[in-house]
Amino acid sequence: MNTSLGTTVHGTVDEQFSGVREEFAALAREEPGLSAQLSVRLHGRRVVDLWTGPDVTGDSLLALYSSGKGAAHLVTALLVQDGVLHLDRPVADDWPEFATGGKAGLTLRDLLSHKAGLLGTPEGLSTAELADEQRLAELLAPLPPVWAPGTGYGYHAFTATALTGELIRRTTGRTLQDHYAERLRIPYGLDFHLGLPESEEPRYLPAHPARTAPDLQPTGLTAFAFNAHADPPTDLVTYANTRAVRALGSASSGSVGTARGLAKLYAAAVSTVDGRAPLLSPEVLAEFTTPHTPGADLVTGEEDHFLLGFEAQGVRYSGLLSARAFGHSGAVGAQSFADPETGIAYSYTRRRFPPGGGGGASENHRLIAAVTETVAAVQR
Repeated sequence: MNTSLGTTVHGTVDEQFSGVREEFAALAREEPGLSAQLSVRLHGRRVVDLWTGPDVTGDSLLALYSSGKGAAHLVTALLVQDGVLHLDRPVADDWPEFATGGKAGLTLRDLLSHKAGLLGTPEGLSTAELADEQRLAELLAPLPPVWAPGTGYGYHAFTATALTGELIRRTTGRTLQDHYAERLRIPYGLDFHLGLPESEEPRYLPAHPARTAPDLQPTGLTAFAFNAHADPPTDLVTYANTRAVRALGSASSGSVGTARGLAKLYAAAVSTVDGRAPLLSPEVLAEFTTPHTPGADLVTGEEDHFLLGFEAQGVRYSGLLSARAFGHSGAVGAQSFADPETGIAYSYTRRRFPPGGGGGASENHRLIAAVTETVAAVQR
């Protein structure tokens, strides 16, 4: 069904999902100037495709920051499924320089579980270093972890996929970004990019800062992980709006795309899409949707934050999603996931940072509730 509520909300929804459209429209009324996209698939089929805001269309490319981690983890899962990568093999077996600083026993499973303790460098990192994952891996390799291996975990905001990506490069001779393009983006026609071509730049809408500054500045490991101790500290809006960042396509911090692209990515992981069987085997899906991080995240404070690589969306959206729901948020308030139990693949993107910043803006709770209520009714 076509929808156009004045000049506020545009796009299409299946008739049964009209309640999702109404919730999205309510959010647009409540937050003047909201620029956002929402895409939902059910068992691979698109059922919601909405957008709102000045200059925004369903094809607009937005800065999606850590949303790229989800794509990177899916690539890693596929390489594990292929037998190319091994979760419990020491990283240093394939990356000898990594063995220094007490890290010889760390495994790929540890990297994916944010247990490596390599959040950044003591002096801080430049934009060029953060954006170039191969250079970042080179800088991190000789460092000791900031906590003793096995004693904790913490969100590797800028560095997670530099570490796994370097292991992929050492093992296969090709970059994580190459694997993503060849196995996911190109065959599925995904409008989600780890490395945005110059030809696509006209569709990019620059990220906007939150209307109000955060009440508290990060300290301790949080500041370290988000490079706030650098001189100058990293400004996330300026970072994403730098062409070199988009061109290099760091999966941890430089992804660009649409809600449509991410929803299709997660749908392909668990459902039949474009006539292709689900990407992940039941065994690998079970492995990557098993909780791996009990207790509090030392960087974000979140409890039970991660499955294997992916964020534990069933914890974040308790009561709405199953324990196996997996995905990743992005700093601008974006949120994307698949729930294997219901067949939902969801992606919400924003152009402006939400109040207080951080991944997974609060309105995702309302939108996800509207989606899951509708799906429950449809599947009765």
